[in-house]
Amino acid sequence: MAEKNKILIIGGTGYIGKFVVEASAKSGHPTFALFRESTIADPVKGKIVEGFKNSGVTILTGDLYDHESLVKAIKQVDVVISTVGSFQLADQDKIIAAIKESGNIKRFFPSEFGNDVDRTRAVEPAKSTFDIKVKIRRAIEAEGIPYTYVSSNYFAGYSLPSFAQPGFATSPPRDKVIILGDGNPKAVFNHEQDIGTYTIKAVDDPRTLNKILYIKPPKNTYSFNELVSLWEKKIGKTLEKEYVSEEQLLKQIEESPIPVNIILAINHSIFVKGDQTYFEIDPSFGVEASELYPDVEYTTVEKYLDQFV
Repeated sequence: MAEKNKILIIGGTGYIGKFVVEASAKSGHPTFALFRESTIADPVKGKIVEGFKNSGVTILTGDLYDHESLVKAIKQVDVVISTVGSFQLADQDKIIAAIKESGNIKRFFPSEFGNDVDRTRAVEPAKSTFDIKVKIRRAIEAEGIPYTYVSSNYFAGYSLPSFAQPGFATSPPRDKVIILGDGNPKAVFNHEQDIGTYTIKAVDDPRTLNKILYIKPPKNTYSFNELVSLWEKKIGKTLEKEYVSEEQLLKQIEESPIPVNIILAINHSIFVKGDQTYFEIDPSFGVEASELYPDVEYTTVEKYLDQFV
């Protein structure tokens, strides 16, 4: 049996980062995670780091903004996965520079974990964030660094508890539901744990090299109208429906403060434009995770919603 690639995760205490670190540790890959001293000392994040350590992860100290510490960490591994948050996306050029200098990395997974940014038709302010990811993709390709881009679509934890309703609802609606657009474009909702699992499965897989890994399991692909009717069936009740036209939504995006406008713009891209599903995955640029790894028993949307019934 070939030795498993050593994986370094940068941004491991972030929302999706935690799931990627856990999946890596579980998979038997020697797993390393890079943290700043201040993160390790932080009362909340420090506990997460401690948990990683207990599950066998090697903790390295360093900083995205300290080139030497980055190179030193990268030289110890084969694969680098970045899960940095939106404010640090542009700074991944520092990871690219360190990978280039180290010269030993078999694959880089930049922080993506959402829509395929090369095929999104988002409006501002979401467009700017997506554009940064596009810029990072082009920089990786220009440097000839082997890569995999994970397009994991919608995080179930962001979208399903609230049903993308305004305000910060923690469970799906029971009386009235607001539907963006006509509710017909399909979107894809994935459990974060499964996103972690599929990401780590792709690390050693030649089929995902220099490709986009789309996580689009058939049982997790629903239009908003289909999602609502699935929920209605579960609770045995018909909801009152209010449809928001694209024109109204664009006006709301313009008038809303940060971060509401960003969330609305992302939801416009997903639910009105259908940016997660309007294109076919061509083998020249992408592969689909549930087809590559049929052994993964992913959490279906239907099962995920049971917890709220």
